[in-house]
Amino acid sequence: MFSTTDTKSVDLLNSISIQFNRYFSIFIFLFGMTGNILNCFVLSQPTLRVNPCAYLFLASSIANVISISFGLTTRILSGWNTDFTDTHSLICKIRVFIMFVSRTTAFWLIAFATIDRWFTSCYQYQRRQMSSLKNSQRATWCITVLSILFYCQVLYCYEANIDAAPLRCYGRNVKCRLLTDITYASVTIFSPILIMSIFGFMTISNIRDTYSVSVLEKRIFKRNTEKHKTLSMTIGQRERWRKIDRYLRRVLFIQIILLIIFTLPQVIDKFYMTSAVHRKKSLLHTTIDTFIYNFVLLLTYAASGIPFYIYTLCGGSIFRTTLMTLLRMMIEKISCR
Repeated sequence: MFSTTDTKSVDLLNSISIQFNRYFSIFIFLFGMTGNILNCFVLSQPTLRVNPCAYLFLASSIANVISISFGLTTRILSGWNTDFTDTHSLICKIRVFIMFVSRTTAFWLIAFATIDRWFTSCYQYQRRQMSSLKNSQRATWCITVLSILFYCQVLYCYEANIDAAPLRCYGRNVKCRLLTDITYASVTIFSPILIMSIFGFMTISNIRDTYSVSVLEKRIFKRNTEKHKTLSMTIGQRERWRKIDRYLRRVLFIQIILLIIFTLPQVIDKFYMTSAVHRKKSLLHTTIDTFIYNFVLLLTYAASGIPFYIYTLCGGSIFRTTLMTLLRMMIEKISCR
């Protein structure tokens, strides 16, 4: 028998879940879309767009815009029971496919940005040469194509009108859900984060080694006035690029930490939901599972929306200066009209 207390708990959790989908989804949508669109404008400015790492951030922001557009709009609609992906299989498949591909692309582009920062921090000239705009463009295309190939199975596995699942648009059976869960966990979340972490630590190590070498070189150059002047001229010409590199490294590390916080809960919950699909659960237990799933799902969209705010609040002055310059130009153009 179902007690009165359980009934009240179920009604309360359902009500909170609906409010989350209605209002928290809208907040994340506006928060994420505004940030990523501003990112696209700022990172496409001449001072930043020729930087290989900034190019990867720009491409990642575009992918995040696509991910949020296709993912969160249906979450908002579900708050008013008007999510058409719940009942239309083709729309369900296309929406999930684009969302997975764009999110995977965005995360892997950030991972490649850490590799690019490692290249620029290397003392060896040959490795530093690997950091180029052309290589960043090639990496973007390769990541996009591979993401599409990895998630082709979604077009078969996902189906609308699924009852025994946290969402109506979900994997059609346990095998499909397990395949999608493993792909999502290994390809979209764990592998990029692992690469970010490894190359992030390697970059820190390179920076320390380079600093030690630079100190030694300066002592040697001080013995020769002519060489010392040449070094000063080189530093003067490249000072802005060094500031950009330092700034990009800083925001990269902060972004890695926040990605881990916002994405790992969904991975854990997806595996739990798939493993427990055949267990007998009470209505209260099922409601709690659905509520948790909806919450951690929204966190993943928050991860796609935070880059702009990391760049603006946690980075150096270069991004903020470029942003303010861009805003002033826009205001001047509007005023002229």
